[in-house]
Amino acid sequence: MDSQGYDIGVEYKTHVENIGWQDVKSNEELSGTFGQSLRLEAIQISLTGADADKYDIYYQVHAQNYGWLGWGKNGESAGTEGFGYRLEAIKIVVVPKGSDAPAIDSTLLPFYKK
Repeated sequence: MDSQGYDIGVEYKTHVENIGWQDVKSNEELSGTFGQSLRLEAIQISLTGADADKYDIYYQVHAQNYGWLGWGKNGESAGTEGFGYRLEAIKIVVVPKGSDAPAIDSTLLPFYKK
């Protein structure tokens, strides 16, 4: 439950170099690897909790050799798979359902797979 009294949380899974998609993690759990020098290549993020259906979560990643990709939403993949490119940054926005999405360049895809 957040400080505003909403029953909402977050879950996510990451795609790791040489490993692939990892199991779903939630809230403050580590996703990825530690001390193995492996790249995070992609991510999927979803909202959880009784109030999750009142919101959308959008996320945009900056991928090595691509730059900023398009926005992913509600569990879609964002990043790359099969190229060996690391995620370099991520933007995350939670908006009420029915609200305008973040500005989207319609020419950018959120995910590229080899």
